[in-house]
Amino acid sequence: MCGRYELSKFQGPEIAELFGVRDVPSLAPRYNVAPTQLVAAVRRLPGSPAPELVMFRWGLVASWAKAVSSRSTTIMARAETAAEKPAFSASVRLRRCVLLASGFFEWGSDRRPWRFHRSDGKPFGMAGLWDRWTDPAGKVVESCAVLTQAANESVAPVHDRMPAIVRAERLASWLDPSQTDAGAALALLRPLDAGELRRQPVSRLVNDPRNDDPRVLEESGSSA
Repeated sequence: MCGRYELSKFQGPEIAELFGVRDVPSLAPRYNVAPTQLVAAVRRLPGSPAPELVMFRWGLVASWAKAVSSRSTTIMARAETAAEKPAFSASVRLRRCVLLASGFFEWGSDRRPWRFHRSDGKPFGMAGLWDRWTDPAGKVVESCAVLTQAANESVAPVHDRMPAIVRAERLASWLDPSQTDAGAALALLRPLDAGELRRQPVSRLVNDPRNDDPRVLEESGSSA
C-alpha cells in the first residue's frame, strides 16, 4: 500500500449502521488522504458500551518515542509481523481500530495511479492500530497506522500489498477491547475476494496530496 486513500462517500447513517457508533459528527469528503493528516477512525475503549469515532494523526507514534518526527512515525504495519514488533505489539493486543475509507490508491510499476473500491460501492474499514504519546508538557498525540496484507487477485497486478479490510461481520470482534490475544485478533483479517474489489485508473493529480477534490477520482483509461 502506497499510503493514500479516500473517504468521499461516508455518511453519518452509514457509519452508525456499519460500526455501531452512536454519535457521528459531520465529515467533509476527502479525496486524497495522506500521511501526517488527521484521519477518521473507529475504536472501542475498555469499559465503553459502544465504539466511538475519533480523529487520529496518520503515522503511529509509539508511547515510548522521544518525539513526534518522521523517524518515529510509521504509517503502515505488516499484519503478518506486527505482533512481533516493539512499536506495534501492545497495540495489536490493546489498541485496535479501523480507518474509514471508500477507496484506496496504489501505484503500479509504471507509476500509474489506480483507485480500488468495493464492487457494491459501499464504504469499508481498514484495520489499524493506534497509540497515545504524551510530550513533557502534557500534550497528547493519538496516532494510528494501517495494517497491510498480501494483495488479492484484484490488487496484485498493480501492487503486492493492500490494506487489511475488516469484513462487516468481524468488526465487533476486531474492535473488542477484551480480545487481548494478538494471534486471535490478527486471524480475523482475511483478504477480500477479488470480485469484491474493482480497480479504476485515476488522474495523476492524486500524486500531490495538495489535490484533495473530486478531480482526483476522474477515471483515466479502462477499469477492471
